Amino acid sequence: MPARYDLHPHSVRSDGTTTPAAIAEEAASIGLAGFALTDHDTVEGWPEAREAAARVGIDFLPGMEVTTKHDWRSTHLLAYGIEPDSPQLTAALARVRESRHGRAREMVSRLAVDFDIDWGAVIEGGEDRTLGRPHIADALVSAGYYADRGAAFAEVLHPRSPYYVPTYAIETVDAIRMVREAGGLAVLAHPAAGRMTRSVDVSALEEFVAAGLWGIELDHPENRDDWIAPLTAFAKSNGLHITGASDYHGAGKDNRLGERTSSLETWNAIRSLVAVPR
Repeated sequence: MPARYDLHPHSVRSDGTTTPAAIAEEAASIGLAGFALTDHDTVEGWPEAREAAARVGIDFLPGMEVTTKHDWRSTHLLAYGIEPDSPQLTAALARVRESRHGRAREMVSRLAVDFDIDWGAVIEGGEDRTLGRPHIADALVSAGYYADRGAAFAEVLHPRSPYYVPTYAIETVDAIRMVREAGGLAVLAHPAAGRMTRSVDVSALEEFVAAGLWGIELDHPENRDDWIAPLTAFAKSNGLHITGASDYHGAGKDNRLGERTSSLETWNAIRSLVAVPR
């Protein structure tokens, strides 16, 4: 069987429910040759994931999912192999995390008017991780208001909800340039996810390519099949690498580790071009 690599799992260092070490162990148990750790806006899980991957005998690629926006639309960017202390990117990510933290606090304050939850319930798993709406959802689920994260997001955590508070995000074009300057490669995450009102526009992709975008995550369990064709055509005609990954969040999503993967060729291509390949 060809070697398979999952380029998009999340751990408890952001909004996943599994430790970096447990991800490595599960990856080995299901026959993956390696995995990247792509927590939101943080590299804090890298040492644990790296050590665990070595212990179970599989490869590890340092990564991150960066919170960005383009034309006021949320656009997530996967960054692989960056220097973790790159000044410009580090400063931008610190601002993102601070904004996410403040937004979460304000949303909890609004929700507390109508729901019996408080900040302590949201930070039960620790306040030093990248906090976001999934952690508020977990508190609502624990309190018995919703069955799962998805149900909470569909109602009170949705952008059209009166409880919603926007958060700061880096401009996507700027983020791509910062990732490149930090020695990494940028891949556009789930550009045709069904939760979006429409796929990422080709005009936006042209801007991203001009800024240095390396790849596009077209093999993703949440991408809509009917939105993929024009993105695939664009990727092929513009030299973008097509990646596959699960977007695993443990119990936080239905996505299963390794359900979508990338090839050894893609894995080696990334490793050969980044500052921190393992």
